[in-house]
Amino acid sequence: MNARERVLASLNHRQPDKIAFDLGGHGSSTLHVSCVQQLREHYGLPDEPVTTLSVAFMTALIPDDLADRMGVDTAAALPRGDHFGLPREDYKLWTTPDGQDVWVPGMFQPTPDGEGGWFVHPQGDTSCPPSGHMPLKSPYFDNIERQVEFDEDKLDPADNVEEYSVLGEKDLRFIARSVEAAYRSGRAVVLTAPGMVLGSVDGITGTGLKHPKGIRSIEEWYVSPLIRPDYVKEVFDRQTDIALVNLRAINNACGDKIDVIHVCSNDFGHQFGQFVRVSTLRDIWTPNYRKMTDWIHANTKWKTLKHCCGSVAPLIPCFIEAGLDILNPVQTSAMDMDPATLKREFGQDIVFWGGGIDVQKVLPFGTPDEVRRQALEHCEIFGRDGGFVFSPTHNVQRGTPIENIVAMIDAVREFNGEV
Repeated sequence: MNARERVLASLNHRQPDKIAFDLGGHGSSTLHVSCVQQLREHYGLPDEPVTTLSVAFMTALIPDDLADRMGVDTAAALPRGDHFGLPREDYKLWTTPDGQDVWVPGMFQPTPDGEGGWFVHPQGDTSCPPSGHMPLKSPYFDNIERQVEFDEDKLDPADNVEEYSVLGEKDLRFIARSVEAAYRSGRAVVLTAPGMVLGSVDGITGTGLKHPKGIRSIEEWYVSPLIRPDYVKEVFDRQTDIALVNLRAINNACGDKIDVIHVCSNDFGHQFGQFVRVSTLRDIWTPNYRKMTDWIHANTKWKTLKHCCGSVAPLIPCFIEAGLDILNPVQTSAMDMDPATLKREFGQDIVFWGGGIDVQKVLPFGTPDEVRRQALEHCEIFGRDGGFVFSPTHNVQRGTPIENIVAMIDAVREFNGEV
């Protein structure tokens, strides 16, 4: 099997010739830019600046030469706009606080915070209040809440849909080029689709909007499904209507060159439980998930990927009911996320994309042998009868020892009989 065939076999719950391996296929399975630089050095690849996938998290796009050396089976396709509304074009070099030169979008115009850190502004417009902040010694930009006072009786759902719109020709051309480049790699193509995330707290603050309106406080948004359910439903209905128009346009532009579409990254779980009741998820989210997944399954061959961190085992039946094919990142370090139990109870009905190695404790703080042993164990458990793509339980963070990252990669190769 080639890389694409291997991933597709796994997604269709067939045993592939080897465990499929993802590192960098989408925004929750990649590495900090510093880790990619270290990997290039480790593998003896040319000393070249790393390109950011997300300036917010300072994560990296994985170049083909490094993907080849690591044996990666996936390739990322991206929308034109990033987390802060910055078009992914006209790249320029920026020096991180660690002293690393990285490629960033041309409209990235950070301003100093006066205390050694940086602000980032929506759409690169420094005349607007900043929407992100990288404090001194931090490797990331945190979202800044810009909640304006609102009248409860005059809340307008249109305000919380402002960042979602029908894709224009420039945006569609960008997606088509990104998909084409990923397809030419021979790897399985994972498209992060714009505008399909239903209420993710990562985006609810409106980081790409110059002057966001509506509910933009994370705390207010978290309680809204309970105290404003009709408002949230209307927001999701409008957003889904836009998403369906965009899905048709993306399909017309890209067709079967897309293998996986990343449809939502809303986290419903935390380390010890869930943020949402099963009944609330089924009432507020599932109907619109079904509208999107039903259209995708009726009109394309794409598989649908749902990102959801934390302890989410009680919610997995809801994801399956909603037509979501893949769960990522499978945070096995969270409560009730035991790999053997997950595989036994849900492995026939949903693909586990992740769960390969714990990025909270084992990968950053364990020994290379501990990394190897957990990676091999999770390959053995999740890999039976397909339905598994090996990936870390989230992005690999700055400061993770390079020898541990290499141990993870080598463990997958060892399991696959390559070393």
